[in-house]
Amino acid sequence: MTLRLQPVQVATGSGDRDSQLVFSEGFLVAVLVRLSDDHDDRSGMWFLEAGFGAVDHPDPPTFADLDEAQSWIARRLAGTL
Repeated sequence: MTLRLQPVQVATGSGDRDSQLVFSEGFLVAVLVRLSDDHDDRSGMWFLEAGFGAVDHPDPPTFADLDEAQSWIARRLAGTL
């Protein structure tokens, strides 16, 4: 499975603007947002702002980097998480 990321700016209402749309097989499966300095110890980490289908989660996780986020998304899409 190949994930494709597309950088975008998201109007979150806070300093969190750097974001990535995540596509799998042409479908939008997630929106990841990089956390700003407003988040203290989580600054620079990536947050699952929105997940669709198998990537939807009631308690959206935070990831240390994009590689970790992509691995988590791929496992959700494969049904192994």
